[in-house]
Amino acid sequence: MHERLLPASPNWYCSRCSDTNINGILGFGAKNTIYLAKVTPASSTIVGELSGHKERVSGFAFSQYAGQENLCVSSSDDGTVKIWDIDQRAVLTEHRTHQNTISAVHWSPVEKSLVVSGDEKGIVVCFWHSRNDVHSFFPEPRTIFCLSCSPHNENYVAVGYKDGMIVLIDVSKKGDVIHRLRGHDDEIHALAWSPQPHEEVLYNRTEENTEVTNGVGDGDGTGCYLASGSRDQTVRIWSTARGKGVMTLKLPFLKRRGAGADPGVKERLWLTVHWPRGRPNHVVSSCFGGELVLWDLTKTGKQKWSLLGASADGQNHSRIVFNMSSVHMDQRHLLISTSMDREIKCWDLDTLEWCWTLPTLGGFVYAMSFSPVGTGALALGVGDNMIRVWNTLAIQNQYDTKVFWQGIKSKVTALAWHPVKEGSLAFGTDDGKVGIYDVYSNKPPQTSSSYHRKTVYTLAWGPPVPPLSFGNSGDKPSYSLYSCAGEGVILQHDPWKLSGDATNIDKVIRETNNIKHKLSPHTDMCWKPDGRAVAIGNEDGSIDIYEAPSLRLVCSIQQHHKLINALCWHHSHSTQPDLQYLLASGSNNALVYVHDLRSALETAVESPVLLTEAYRSLSGHTAKITGLDWSPHHDGRLVTVCYDGTAQVWDILKGEPLVNYRGHKGRLLCVQWSPVNSDLIWTGGDDFTVQEWAASKQEHTNPPKSKRGMEHEKKKGQTVKSKGKKKKKTGTKKGQAAEGNESPSGEEDKGGVGTGPSENEEEEEEEERGSTSTPLISDSGLPKESRSPMDRSAADRMQNVVKPLPTVKKEVKEEKRKEKPESLLKKRKPRSILPLSTSMDHRPKEQLQLDCLTLAQVKHSHGALGQCVPGSGDQIQLGLFTDREALYRMFQEEEESHVEAGHFDSVMYLRLWKGDVAGALKLATERGELSDHLLSLAPMAGYKVWASAVEAYVKQLCLQEQYLKAASHLLSIHKVYEAVHLLKSHQFYREAIALAKARLQADDPALRELYMSWAAVLEKDGHYSAAAKCYLAADAGFDAAKVSAKKGDVTSLKTAANLARVAGEKDLSHSLSLRCAKDLMLAQDWLAAQDILSAQETLLSQRLLLCVAELLTLRLSRTEVVAWTCSSAHPWATPSDDPFLRVIPEVWEREFNVDLSDPDKLRAVYQQLKTTDAPPANASVPLKQLLSHVALHVTLGVLSWLLGDWGSVVEELLRAVARGAEVGNFALTAEMCRILLPDGLDSVLFLKQKLSPEDDASLTAAHNLEAFYCYQQMYCDWWNQSHQATKLTNGHASSSHQTPGEVQMEDASQNGGSDPDVVALGTEGDARSTLCSSLSFWKVLLSEPHAMAQATQRTIAEVQQRVASLIQQHSSSQVVQSHPETHTDSQNLPQNSSTSTEQGAGPGGQSGSLTDADSLPALTALVCEHHKTLANCPEYVKKFPFPDVLECCLVFLYMERHSASVPPQLREEVLGLLRKFGTTGSFQKSWQKFVSQSPE
Repeated sequence: MHERLLPASPNWYCSRCSDTNINGILGFGAKNTIYLAKVTPASSTIVGELSGHKERVSGFAFSQYAGQENLCVSSSDDGTVKIWDIDQRAVLTEHRTHQNTISAVHWSPVEKSLVVSGDEKGIVVCFWHSRNDVHSFFPEPRTIFCLSCSPHNENYVAVGYKDGMIVLIDVSKKGDVIHRLRGHDDEIHALAWSPQPHEEVLYNRTEENTEVTNGVGDGDGTGCYLASGSRDQTVRIWSTARGKGVMTLKLPFLKRRGAGADPGVKERLWLTVHWPRGRPNHVVSSCFGGELVLWDLTKTGKQKWSLLGASADGQNHSRIVFNMSSVHMDQRHLLISTSMDREIKCWDLDTLEWCWTLPTLGGFVYAMSFSPVGTGALALGVGDNMIRVWNTLAIQNQYDTKVFWQGIKSKVTALAWHPVKEGSLAFGTDDGKVGIYDVYSNKPPQTSSSYHRKTVYTLAWGPPVPPLSFGNSGDKPSYSLYSCAGEGVILQHDPWKLSGDATNIDKVIRETNNIKHKLSPHTDMCWKPDGRAVAIGNEDGSIDIYEAPSLRLVCSIQQHHKLINALCWHHSHSTQPDLQYLLASGSNNALVYVHDLRSALETAVESPVLLTEAYRSLSGHTAKITGLDWSPHHDGRLVTVCYDGTAQVWDILKGEPLVNYRGHKGRLLCVQWSPVNSDLIWTGGDDFTVQEWAASKQEHTNPPKSKRGMEHEKKKGQTVKSKGKKKKKTGTKKGQAAEGNESPSGEEDKGGVGTGPSENEEEEEEEERGSTSTPLISDSGLPKESRSPMDRSAADRMQNVVKPLPTVKKEVKEEKRKEKPESLLKKRKPRSILPLSTSMDHRPKEQLQLDCLTLAQVKHSHGALGQCVPGSGDQIQLGLFTDREALYRMFQEEEESHVEAGHFDSVMYLRLWKGDVAGALKLATERGELSDHLLSLAPMAGYKVWASAVEAYVKQLCLQEQYLKAASHLLSIHKVYEAVHLLKSHQFYREAIALAKARLQADDPALRELYMSWAAVLEKDGHYSAAAKCYLAADAGFDAAKVSAKKGDVTSLKTAANLARVAGEKDLSHSLSLRCAKDLMLAQDWLAAQDILSAQETLLSQRLLLCVAELLTLRLSRTEVVAWTCSSAHPWATPSDDPFLRVIPEVWEREFNVDLSDPDKLRAVYQQLKTTDAPPANASVPLKQLLSHVALHVTLGVLSWLLGDWGSVVEELLRAVARGAEVGNFALTAEMCRILLPDGLDSVLFLKQKLSPEDDASLTAAHNLEAFYCYQQMYCDWWNQSHQATKLTNGHASSSHQTPGEVQMEDASQNGGSDPDVVALGTEGDARSTLCSSLSFWKVLLSEPHAMAQATQRTIAEVQQRVASLIQQHSSSQVVQSHPETHTDSQNLPQNSSTSTEQGAGPGGQSGSLTDADSLPALTALVCEHHKTLANCPEYVKKFPFPDVLECCLVFLYMERHSASVPPQLREEVLGLLRKFGTTGSFQKSWQKFVSQSPE
């Protein structure tokens, strides 16, 4: 389905998660998918994928047995081991024997049906898939890291463990241990067997520091060598025959050129080894920083290794390598490696040179953008904190990609190329950063000093607006950079001075448009390509169009009801200039709207135009729209992407879906149309892939009706995430986060991942679960046992498996032991507060007596006693019996003793006793042990001490999450504002408002700010009614009405409209009432629609329009035009036989109190309705909406009649009648003629008599109105005659039907039938004489000026189609010539294009093929010539609609042939018109065939 694809990154920390078969197919596990790539010495191509696992793929291996190269095996964290057929992309069989996480898997190279796997508990499972036989072994109670089956003995399997042990087992003897190989002292990351079956003597002697313990015996002496790579930084070669190590290779520390040594790089080592086939003396291993080294085992000396890719910088991996595999292709020995740097590299083992690189993606693809200057440069913003610039037009390397990571610490969520400056790429991140990269230099990016608070969603380059637009042209940049983020703010950055402060454009919008109310948060923006206007999407679903550079609001679109996600203007280089005014928009609902803003931008109006009608409504997607892009090669062709996982191409001019792409496995987030190939489109999504696909090769046309099980997968993903969170508790948090967000330089990420809006939290977890296969090896500060990816408390779980019952008993006994001392403590004497002095009373009796003597001397001597100081030292106990100073000295020493013992409560008591309340409070504050009791004593030390103690206690309570209590304590020291702020900052809005209203003045600004803040939170959480109450309490009626209308249903809109009216927001109430009435009208609930409009006097014009629409709908309900029933209707709308145009004023005057004699009021109503925009007719417009457009013209016509403006009456009646014909609804046209022209041509004659002879335009409109009446009468008479002829011939009426728009005379003559609906319309004509025999009747229809204008328009359209076909053919041939290898079907393109061009060749016979160099200029000149011809046509011909003249000519010929009711003298005139103007399309074939069959 896709042409090219950038896959997800191979999973990290797996001993074998990629492998290559002998046919050159590389398979690697990425997230829960296995990708398959075709490998050649020159390049690689993704050819398919294997999907079926529910969790991370932990292992993958191909069958190396001859004849079954298409078979492979995979293991996953979901506990399954699956056998796949890559040709069929299907699972052949699977087993779920493992009860723990599978850590290794391998397919035996000797036994073709044997697959061996191991898990973290040490269980080894052998699976013979051909006979579905499973055996489990438990050779060692250790965590398995890797295993490898012997290529020479079908029963031998080597198993590597976490603690450095390697065990060789025999699976034919129930897993008996052959050898235990000891030498490594850390995790075994990889094992590789020698391709040579016997052990030749290597130069080195047997290692003395290795140990072997034989299980069954010493081996048979016919083993082979085994290589092992360990975290202890060594590669060891083992003799499996003797069970001894024969060589130890210590990794060299390679300092890269231009980079300093990273002290932590050894801590992140993963040492994988690979023994290439056909090279028994060479082993390849990874190194510290991503280097690959080739070891020569027979070489002597210190340096036995050679570095791969040493000839040039940048060829090696920049991060550790996890897996390697090799294959022989085209007489070259290729090595494939996967790495943490998210690149897959290919190496030539003969030359040790790099061959190619396949880049992969480690996160969601949030943004993509093609450079407008550097052709083919596609920038990708990915969730792995990196930007990739892909040269999609590179010839030699199809995946020529450059990676940028400097200065980026978070997900890249937005990108925008500079419109004219080559290589300048702006980026925005999840943490709110905005910067600019020069992709052609190695310099770090320039970063804006102004950060957003939330995720940056949109970046756009556009003309400067104030204040950057002020000044001379040389003093300001020609383009400013605009960023829109999750907090709803758009900032303007100066690209010349990013260090300066960015400006918020809301300030300019407020000042220019005099806006006082709060602006809705912005969610997206898009500049018109010519820079004249900017479209800004808002959170409430509205879209505002501002004029640059003043940002004057010129138009507001009220179509969406939910948050705007994507906006895109049509390009300005289309063949139809009016298309540049089309704006496509997508929101959180599944609809895409396209609006035509030409009238709003071209017409100068004082007040902004309100649009509630879309030019096109595109429905089909089933989830929120995330991206839009117009085709730069077509007119009106749009591609959209959606959360339903598909991309959809639309033809906007026809309103039809064209192509649907379903190649992604998740939600789509971005899309770009190729700037060089009209058939190629690029999409990116949350499946970590970027896919290039051709629209012409897709089999689906419409989006899927359901979400294809995505909701089910999402629920599964949530279950997986919950499991993953439990596992994360046992690991280190830093290690977990580092893997998904590590910088390519090898440094740990110091910045956290940005928060962003709540909907992105699920995506963040999904990315960690997808790309972070296991926790990253953490820094050296942690214990060694917790630094590996297998750290999930394996030892503890092993004990639980072996002896669960004794463990439980032991825990019960320990609990009982703990209970005894707790019960004894209750009976013990409390700890003394004076332990030092108390201990002195337990000395020998002689010393106690000496204390009495010393105390007596102190009491009765009034001088110094030498060294005796009561209360300190050896006389501390005497402090209790002498003066206060001695007591304080004793207290001081007691305090010091308590501090050393950690008894701070005793220290506080001592300080309180001696009156040092401040000291006691200070100690309690420092310890965080303030209490209500201590706080009650604080006033004793003074007000300042008390106040500071209260503040400290408040901080302590906040740390304990006792916010209400903390706020109450702040009130005790009269800090009301601080208390309110504390409650607010911790989301206690209700309590904060209650406190503020109780203690603050009613007009205090803090109270309003509280209401506004709470309203914003409630609005974000979807509690719109509660938010509206807050806005009302804050006197923000505008915001209250806006938030009430957010739900978009009728009830919400009605409530919001009434709320805005009560609040005095007339304009908003007007807008909301119209939206509500429109929805009710489409639901045919006429009573409710009039009720909502009746509340406002200014909406009288809309009420009258609604009245006409109701009258017209009920009048048509008597026919078969309207087949539905109305929900409700007014009694005055009951259909009657009175003339329709006379019923309308009567109802207005009687029911709506309209004074028909007041011309000023009628003129005001007319002017209001005249500003209502009725979009051009289209066949895709629903009938209910079409009737509302017809009702508008009828209403304007009646008002013009009451004002005496007969010219406008005729024009509006003409438009009302022509609406049905323009969309091919002949029944509606016929009924409108009967309703509006009850007397037929007499009614038209009456109108003509009312017109002034000098009013040429009105007379022309009357003539065209007469023509439309004759047009429908012509068909009625024709079908009447056909019906009667069928009755005479067959005895009954045929049921076949032919529409006026498909008049083909040869088909008509064959069918000869009639439509029952149209026959019913023609029954009135049966009773009166036919008009078709009248010469004047046909003279009205056979207008040569109109025939010439219509033929010219048809010719222009046909030539434009030929021009477009030639341009597409030329573009395709250019791409094929420059990229022959990427377009295998290039030979078909010119042939197809030529065929389509020849079919549309003009009278000159020019086919327009690529070989004719003059065809394109000639066609361009032809288009210009026809445009001049059309411009020379009379203005009255182009201004008003007119029936198709050539169509009437064909009907004339048919009627002449089958009846004599037409004037025969007109035959030559009819044939003359056909010969002159019927030279294109189906008309020429029809009339020529018809004339050739007619008798002369």
